[in-house]
Amino acid sequence: MVEGGDTVVDPSNRPPSQAVIEAVAEAEGVPPEDLAPPAYEPLHAVVDPDALDALFAARSEGADRPGGTVSFRFCSYDVTVDGDGRVTLEESIEPAD
Repeated sequence: MVEGGDTVVDPSNRPPSQAVIEAVAEAEGVPPEDLAPPAYEPLHAVVDPDALDALFAARSEGADRPGGTVSFRFCSYDVTVDGDGRVTLEESIEPAD
């Protein structure tokens, strides 16, 4: 678990949706394949993984997209994905829905 601070996963060649899964799994101390129902909510319950990946993918002509971020709650974490592929987790202080 994340203890009293943020967890940041550096960018790599993996799609943002996979980076989110891997970051939360690491924070939870489980393998990514174990981050599944019924113990954990699916990513697609809170954000469309394909849309998340497309948001940060290169444009059709190959040009990079301008920077930006997207944030959402997933598995009791406030997740932020930014334009360079970095995923930041912060334990949410709000109770789960």
